[in-house]
Amino acid sequence: MTKKVKIKDDKGQLVEVNLKSFNQHLEEYHAQGVSIHEEKGHYFTVNQNFRDKIKQLLDSKL
Repeated sequence: MTKKVKIKDDKGQLVEVNLKSFNQHLEEYHAQGVSIHEEKGHYFTVNQNFRDKIKQLLDSKL
C-alpha cells in the first residue's frame, strides 16, 4: 500500500507525496550535501535534517 503524507515545502505550503518513492528519490539524487528538490512546482531544501525527517516519517509509517 502506498503511504502518502503531506510535508511542508520551503514556503510552508503542504504538499502530498508518496513517502516511499520520495525517500528513494532523495537517497538516489540528494544523498549528500545541500540541494533543492522540485516536486509538483514546490521546492524543498534537502539537507541532512530534511533527509532525517523523511526517514523518520517513513519508519513511523511502516
